[in-house]
Amino acid sequence: MGTMNKAVLIHRSKISYPDSAIREMVVWQLPPSSTDRPHGVKYRFHYGLPDGTCLIRYDNETGKGDHKHIGEQEESYTFTSVDQLFADFFVDIAKLRGSTQ
Repeated sequence: MGTMNKAVLIHRSKISYPDSAIREMVVWQLPPSSTDRPHGVKYRFHYGLPDGTCLIRYDNETGKGDHKHIGEQEESYTFTSVDQLFADFFVDIAKLRGSTQ
């Protein structure tokens, strides 16, 4: 069996901030692209509180495509690259942390 038929984990990390906020990021390279993920990448980035409250989430679950959640707001996200995904997520965290400290 070749690896072309399986998702390959390319990044996984989880950290806790001094104020107990949690950042978790997971990225997979997928086999041939699909309608939901034409770029061939599946991801789930979460920044939130230990009680499970989601403050920021970027994901591309089946049926919804690329999108992000900022608090209760959900909006479309234009995926261009994994590097840009990381950069955009970090910018949103910095904005939120800067406004709450």
